[in-house]
Amino acid sequence: MTDAGPERPEDVPGEPIAEPDHFTLLSVIVPVFNERTTVAEVLRRIRAVELPLAVEVIVVDDGSSDGTDKVLAALGDSTVRVMTHPVNKGKGAAIRTGMENVRGDLVLVQDADLEYDPQDWCKLLDPILRGKAQVVYGSRFTGERKNMLPLHWIGNRFLSLVTNILYSSTLSDMETCYKLFDHRVLEGITIQSDKFDFEPEITAKVLRRGFRIYEVPISYAGREVTEGKKVTWQDGFGALKALIKFRFTPLDK
Repeated sequence: MTDAGPERPEDVPGEPIAEPDHFTLLSVIVPVFNERTTVAEVLRRIRAVELPLAVEVIVVDDGSSDGTDKVLAALGDSTVRVMTHPVNKGKGAAIRTGMENVRGDLVLVQDADLEYDPQDWCKLLDPILRGKAQVVYGSRFTGERKNMLPLHWIGNRFLSLVTNILYSSTLSDMETCYKLFDHRVLEGITIQSDKFDFEPEITAKVLRRGFRIYEVPISYAGREVTEGKKVTWQDGFGALKALIKFRFTPLDK
């Protein structure tokens, strides 16, 4: 578990943050861009997860051009809502659209590329359902994994180190795409980032508000570039810039 910011009343040891039965609906945001070959399997895995609360899935097709829209048209049902950007805007923009439409008490981001396994949701939910946390990150560096590319490993570790220095935290994996929030944590937060710098922006704003981020180990099966991985080493510079920017700019009102 990692700490950041001043201790609030609900963080006092032995005092639960929320009653376990407070939460009834998990909203899962699935940003999608050109994932025609994987999105159906991701939704199948999502539907297979057994949880102690209801789930709504919001898929945001971010201007896909590979036929993803046709696959999604056949997959939507009463629990899956599909939203579409007419042009590609970026992952951050897709998540922002999802956040504007969630109805759940809890909000989770689930990538559509099969690198993250929905069976790990229970690990993420456990600290929140037990009243131990309001924000939970799944760490790729403390659980079983298919090793990521060396440059990505170095970049991720470096960005986590910078986060810890700037925000007085001890995160092992700031860039993880598995981030779970009590919806109340997100109130008043405006996401500006359109691209992959969503990860450092939301982390910065959560930490600066004094919320503690609880980490749990997750499994990870990293893709190669030839398999469709979209994050490149250049995105690391955008993340570093965002960490510095959001450390010193005024918080959202």
